[in-house]
Amino acid sequence: MVALSKSTIEQFFIKTCKPVNALTFPQIPLIDLSQPDSKHLLVKACQDVGFFKVVNHGIPLKFINELESEATKFFSSPQSVKEKAGPPDPFGYGNKNIGRNGDVGWVEYLLLDVKRDSHYNKLLSSSEQHQENLNFRCVVDDYVTAVKNMACKILEMMADELKLEPRNVFSKLLMDEQSDSVFRVNYYPPCPELQENEINGGNLIGFGEHTDPQIISVLRSDNTSGLEISLRDGSLVYVPPDSESFFINVGDSLQVMTNGRFKSIKHRVVANSKKSRMSMIYFGGPPLNEKIAPLASLLEREEDSLYKEFTWFEYKNSAFNSTLSHNRLGLFEKISSKI
Repeated sequence: MVALSKSTIEQFFIKTCKPVNALTFPQIPLIDLSQPDSKHLLVKACQDVGFFKVVNHGIPLKFINELESEATKFFSSPQSVKEKAGPPDPFGYGNKNIGRNGDVGWVEYLLLDVKRDSHYNKLLSSSEQHQENLNFRCVVDDYVTAVKNMACKILEMMADELKLEPRNVFSKLLMDEQSDSVFRVNYYPPCPELQENEINGGNLIGFGEHTDPQIISVLRSDNTSGLEISLRDGSLVYVPPDSESFFINVGDSLQVMTNGRFKSIKHRVVANSKKSRMSMIYFGGPPLNEKIAPLASLLEREEDSLYKEFTWFEYKNSAFNSTLSHNRLGLFEKISSKI
């Protein structure tokens, strides 16, 4: 990351109360996917928190390590090399500017379209490190395929517990050839110049508070802390890192499809003044023309739909034309809805 003056870096600091220690506030569900009660626990976690950690997930550690190694090589490249893969439009390399609505964070990132052969064109044609980027392509494909399959398995387990037919009512949207899913690698560099701000109660914002608009998000990070989730009462909970597990977020679209039973949770990343952090997120989204609305089979007798029907294209445009913290779902809630 290009060196910046102290006054410039300080724009990334905000004053907030410190998050609750997760060890003394145990509201982050842990779910072992190999256990017979996992279906029930998945649904309970989606209803109570909208966020959970999974173990015994079946993703080969080899895929995780190889992707992290290739991503580290990319972000360690000279700035001039990285910038050949940008600016994001929306896919490609980005640095500090998040989206097109003025959001900034202490982060570098690669945003990739997961459709095969579609998300590397700029990376491969622009970079002199052609062979390295071919390797990057292979490891991303392996990783994304495995993580997508895990996400679909989780969504089908949820459908089973909710007694929905067919059981792929959610997962088929990710498996569709036109699925609008994306993959993101975030790199948060250390910022040793501003340790003083941390001591004085400031937080270096890597990625501002937001919800994810898609159906489901699958996060894996290294062992550097930084992720925080916001509970319904507004309190922030620190999420202890675990490089061998995955964290799952309910997306806005899944909240709508379950008529508010599942909760899309606000979360943010606080960067570290001493250590870098890397995270990899698969965002499972539906096809652009897919109509998103509460499932009729989930609406109980005399239960009203809380949301107006919309297409993913409409919601995606709304999301990308608003700031991170904007309540996007508010535009599609019916006046009488109470979440």
